Amino acid sequence: MQKITFEKRKELDYRMNEAYKSLRTNILFCGDNVKVIALTSCMPNEGKTTVAFELAHSMASNGYQTILIDADLRKSVLVGRYKVGVVKEGLSHYLTGQSPLDHVICETDIENMDIIFSGPYAPNPTEILGGQYFTDMLDQLRLEYDYVIIDAPPLGSVIDAAIISKVSDGAIMVVSAGEISYHFAQHVKSQLEKSNCKILGAILNKVPIGGSKYYGHYYGKYYGKYYGKYYGKYYGKYYGTYGEYGHESEKKK
Repeated sequence: MQKITFEKRKELDYRMNEAYKSLRTNILFCGDNVKVIALTSCMPNEGKTTVAFELAHSMASNGYQTILIDADLRKSVLVGRYKVGVVKEGLSHYLTGQSPLDHVICETDIENMDIIFSGPYAPNPTEILGGQYFTDMLDQLRLEYDYVIIDAPPLGSVIDAAIISKVSDGAIMVVSAGEISYHFAQHVKSQLEKSNCKILGAILNKVPIGGSKYYGHYYGKYYGKYYGKYYGKYYGKYYGTYGEYGHESEKKK
């Protein structure tokens, strides 16, 4: 097993730390059968990778054996963002049969938290993520860890996240406030539903904090309008039927 140190990891302030504790608690209430959780977004740069990392960190800090999988085989940012140095083997090595699973798992300097980095770019990420190696890996990790957090690619860009979600126990959408339209988020959600994965919820990210503008605009306008439509329309549809699995996502118009 490789050993790495996160040289560039910022400590969260009290408010952010409490937010991740709340997220962790909500996931725990989903039941002990929800162990493998995929996080996706509509587009790049919505903060999905940071949320996945901090969620895994929060789980580990509460005593849960946790592993974070960087499954973005097209454009990974984890190694560079957290300055972990040289990683010899990653997920793409395992999925192509070049390395055994224990060789691609990295032990981190965070207690109870391991990580699998994406590895070098693979020319056929959709095919290898949909292969038996990935399913076998998750089956093995379910036995060894309390929680498996998967940082999946944005579903609004590529179909990889739907493939990953299909073999996960639940999925979470990260949506950037003020950047993603309601209709585009609904389209991505519908793509996620077609994978027959349980949608655990959505995280509204990058919300401006402080001042009356935040509470007035986002808590008044956003929560009043959004949750009225969300819980009525979404849960009515969610607990109904799912569509067939789609192979291609539509382009943003």
